[in-house]
Amino acid sequence: MFILTDEGKRYLEKGLPELNLLALLRDGEVDIAVAKEKVDNFSIALMWAKKNGWATIREGKIIKTGSPEEYPVAEALKKVARGEEVEAGLLQLLLKRKLVAKAKEKPVIEEEVTYLTPELIQSGEWRRVRLKPYNVEAPGKKIYPGKRQPYLSFVAKVKRKLVELGFREMTGPIIETEFWNFDALFQPQNHPARDWTSTYQLKHPSHGSLPAKDLVERVKQAHEKGIAGSRGWGYRWDPLKAARLMPRAHGTCLSARTLASAPEIPGKYFAVARCYRPDVLDATHLIEFNQVEGIVIDESLSLKNLLGILEIFAKEIAGAEKIRFYPDYYPFTEPSVQLSAKHPEMGWIEFGGSGIFREELTKPLGIDVPVIAWGIGIDRLAMFKLGVDDIRYLFSNDLAWLRQAKAVY
Repeated sequence: MFILTDEGKRYLEKGLPELNLLALLRDGEVDIAVAKEKVDNFSIALMWAKKNGWATIREGKIIKTGSPEEYPVAEALKKVARGEEVEAGLLQLLLKRKLVAKAKEKPVIEEEVTYLTPELIQSGEWRRVRLKPYNVEAPGKKIYPGKRQPYLSFVAKVKRKLVELGFREMTGPIIETEFWNFDALFQPQNHPARDWTSTYQLKHPSHGSLPAKDLVERVKQAHEKGIAGSRGWGYRWDPLKAARLMPRAHGTCLSARTLASAPEIPGKYFAVARCYRPDVLDATHLIEFNQVEGIVIDESLSLKNLLGILEIFAKEIAGAEKIRFYPDYYPFTEPSVQLSAKHPEMGWIEFGGSGIFREELTKPLGIDVPVIAWGIGIDRLAMFKLGVDDIRYLFSNDLAWLRQAKAVY
């Protein structure tokens, strides 16, 4: 026989802490500081609310994520108070929480048992007991098998898809010189995107090494005087600025490195690159993000080939149903196209930019055929595929979401 402890009696009278916290979340969210003042045993309340999938913490607030139609733990407390039998699993939970305890008086031997023990069989007592009927409709213990983190699984799927399409993966350093991040892409040294407010820069060391002298001279000529019929940007190109070090701001620098390393023609290349930009954190922006970058090199390429590849990304990989192409501007592509897709809750979201590399970029790198290129935010693609409306949640350690998120194959 079991009885309520002092804490169990208090919870029976004033309510379980997790239910009191859930009642406080009737409007959907509450500041942690407010909840601490209004809910007794706040830490216990929050622990059980999160474990039951009712709430999560985000930016100093407790956010309601669900609520039960009924809560067996509260009913079990009442049953113990009335001296009624409680299901074994619930009873163990109450014992673990120290809400009930065994009565000190000698327990009454029950004639009904839930299962046969070795002792009952060996002693022959099994002949004098009645087995409790087995309830086949009772829910069993939910098991969460191990699986890959949903976002990492999606990235692996994108890589596999591109390899199946014949693409080869590009690699390169995260810390890059401005030469590869900007100059080799025909982006002028006075462009606002190269300002400290738009990119990060290294303090120690502040500068790296430039590549082969003949390559640097061709890029310099493209900037100062032009190449392939271009007049260039018409300024004095500074090799010291080109040698400055920075965390790469986009994956396109990997495409420039690949084009300068005598790639196969025709050829298809891709990379999933970690990139860094100063930005305001919100539901669709991060300061540290991933970009899937790709190029195709061939004599017969046109803008239609590029749009077809972008459509594959948006529809087949991200699962978007409605997409749009917009004319855009980038210093290193002409024509240039922006890809956007419609999120069911957040509306139109920009995926990334693309275009055909300008000859002022390709010719200094030794390429004399068309190159189509794109850089797409794979984090935003994952938002579509995983049904997430906040990009920060892709990197969440919320066990409830990690357990319930659908697997991506």
